[in-house]
Amino acid sequence: MSGKRRVVITGMGIVSCFGMDTDEYYNSLLAGKSGVGPITAFDCSDYPTRFAASVQGFDTGDYIDKKQARRVDPFIRYTMVAGKKAVENAGITGEGLEKLNKEKCGILVGSGMGGMSVFYDGNKTLLEKGFNRITPFFVPYIITNMGGALLGIDLGFQGPNYSISTACATANYCIISAANHIQKGDADLMLCGGTEAAINPVGVAGFVVIKALSQKNDDYQSASRPWDKNRDGFVIGEGSAVLVLEELEHAKKRGATILAEYVGGSVSCDAYHMTSPREDGAGVAQAMETAIDEAGIEKSDVNYINAHATSTVVGDLCEIRAIRKVFGDHTNNIKINGTKSMIGHCLGAAAGMEAIATVKAIQTGKLHPTINVENPEDEIEGIDIVPNKPIDHKIKVAMSNSFGFGGHNSTILLAPYQP
Repeated sequence: MSGKRRVVITGMGIVSCFGMDTDEYYNSLLAGKSGVGPITAFDCSDYPTRFAASVQGFDTGDYIDKKQARRVDPFIRYTMVAGKKAVENAGITGEGLEKLNKEKCGILVGSGMGGMSVFYDGNKTLLEKGFNRITPFFVPYIITNMGGALLGIDLGFQGPNYSISTACATANYCIISAANHIQKGDADLMLCGGTEAAINPVGVAGFVVIKALSQKNDDYQSASRPWDKNRDGFVIGEGSAVLVLEELEHAKKRGATILAEYVGGSVSCDAYHMTSPREDGAGVAQAMETAIDEAGIEKSDVNYINAHATSTVVGDLCEIRAIRKVFGDHTNNIKINGTKSMIGHCLGAAAGMEAIATVKAIQTGKLHPTINVENPEDEIEGIDIVPNKPIDHKIKVAMSNSFGFGGHNSTILLAPYQP
């Protein structure tokens, strides 16, 4: 960390299957609740998968202009609400917002798939009614950068503002890049994270046809079961998670409450296959090793990992192999859990959701369980995956991993703030 501007987390906002409050979200995780239910957004009665972890209790309230809220794609609505809630959580309201040097404030919120509902509706209109009946907002509301762009317009933030799209690793890539902007001095404050709203006919169908989704329709709340021998695919989720990253002295000067510190991060590429990870986890191990080196910590300092753990047959064990490769015998001293066992796989938003869970674990000293673990894989032997019940755990350094189609690997390291 020597010579680098320190980066801290001062605010968080969420839109999730457990609502729009970060405390409610984490308390639901600690309670081992499942956010999975039947899909009600469209008729999927002929789909082999008919359940998801859908956003519940969503209301844009006063966060978005009512007319605009009706028009924009859900992924944009989720971004703007989560982003503004993060700003509120950071204590940046009223005069505090006006006092910011907005040229040094940026936004980096990505999406894996963008405006899928607007895209689907637009294509339907094209085929049924002709090209000239498509909404003129079609292009702006499907592109992945528009959530952050409209959030920037509302807040007046004029610093770096763009989106990254690396499938299910998107939010971690955004967090790492946002931290880099602060460390380099490009920005003093960055909103960052991910957003996704793919629970619609074409989004679900796309994952169905590649046989990625669980088909446990008769027992959907136990369908997401990382590391369990009976897992049969992931459960699709949705939502948005936005964090406020801030340069330490900037945060202290405005009297911000510091929730945790970002101490390092890294990305790598498997360069192997479009959808399958390397079975030996080599690319994943590379990302973890580089993040630890950047943070300037010892491997023994890491005592908690929020795993990618999607509940896919191949992916879950690749990550475990990578963890064992990096940490060796220390692996058995690390607590590892899977947030997706309760909220499903939120795709481009997943890493943001898990970053918030990691910060809450640091704050509360409590780790949420990995639910639905009934018959764990043999390779898990000796590893504490926090099965089915929460535990108390004082975190020294936490790691959060996320990986995406295309072989995109990402690791971030968060720790309690030490003055």
